[in-house]
Amino acid sequence: MTTDETSPEDFKNNRGGDHSHIKGWGIDIDPKNDPTYPLKKRTDEEIKGYSWERSEQQAIDIEVLHSVERPNITAVFGTAAPPRGLSGMIRRHAFKKSESSLGRWVPLILADRIDMVEGVLDDLKQGYIPNFFEERGLKSEWKYNRKNFIVKTATVAAVASAAVLLLSRKSKK
Repeated sequence: MTTDETSPEDFKNNRGGDHSHIKGWGIDIDPKNDPTYPLKKRTDEEIKGYSWERSEQQAIDIEVLHSVERPNITAVFGTAAPPRGLSGMIRRHAFKKSESSLGRWVPLILADRIDMVEGVLDDLKQGYIPNFFEERGLKSEWKYNRKNFIVKTATVAAVASAAVLLLSRKSKK
């Protein structure tokens, strides 16, 4: 979308190339159409009159993990998956760290993976055998991304075979 003030040359980025065929590319080249203008000139005058009451605190009848940067629990929070088991222990440890810390986010990702395994074990304990092929979207992956599906399957098979070999060697000793 070029205007009278812009030329196709204005649409080139630092890597070169004409990108004027991309809808919306360079829309903010014209300083008169700069979307950041209000932020550049912000004085915060508009928020002086704001006033609102905090929402009523949701009843806390389960363990709620919250950031160390927050002095209190948010007024409303999810209750569907309270921390439990090994994944809960890892989450409790992670929430003792700052939100900007890698020591918080890596354990949370690990806790998610462990929680998935704990969920499968719970299903098996209750007599339900999960349909991994359907639940993990493998049917769609086979249909639309077959090459990646084969690579992932081969990788899982190789890792599982290596684990079985290592475990069987240890048991023979």
